[in-house]
Amino acid sequence: MSAATGECLDALLTGTDQNWSSPAGDLEWTCRQTLDHLALGLVGYAGLLIARPTDRYITLFASLDPQAPVHTCLEGIRIAASLLTSTVRDTTAEARAWHPWGHSDAAGFAAMGVTELAVHTYDITRALGLSWTPPEGLSAAVLTRLFPDAPSGHGPSDTLLWCTGRIRLPGLPRREDWQWDGTVR
Repeated sequence: MSAATGECLDALLTGTDQNWSSPAGDLEWTCRQTLDHLALGLVGYAGLLIARPTDRYITLFASLDPQAPVHTCLEGIRIAASLLTSTVRDTTAEARAWHPWGHSDAAGFAAMGVTELAVHTYDITRALGLSWTPPEGLSAAVLTRLFPDAPSGHGPSDTLLWCTGRIRLPGLPRREDWQWDGTVR
């Protein structure tokens, strides 16, 4: 989680002077709204691991100050990621929590957090005209944990982007609908 956070925030910091009101990649959200989604997701995953519900989301929601400049919003993303990292570290291996894409353990929620950071950093950097792709090692770990049906024969980063509907792969159309499998295997 920490490595993914550092990689993604380093990439996003290079674009803080760009127009964050433009759509993030092919998302309906702006780049700035995508940061809010990241904060919500990262804190939400930590909350799920702490509360451990069996059938629902938690009632805590996190958002970034809508008036804050982008560079301080990135600080908020670092805080949210740190909360998830600490929660993952402090959660027992036997603990499970609900997620609509499969009840999961701490490692699964960490992989979900890395996925969110990686694909949304890709969405934002693409919109800002910055060249960035998720690191191969982080992508490989996420694929192993959350995407057991991922196609072989492609680089891990391209495969992750394909699995999450961002790109086409040779011989494979771009996915329109997708989800990961968070269940413990």
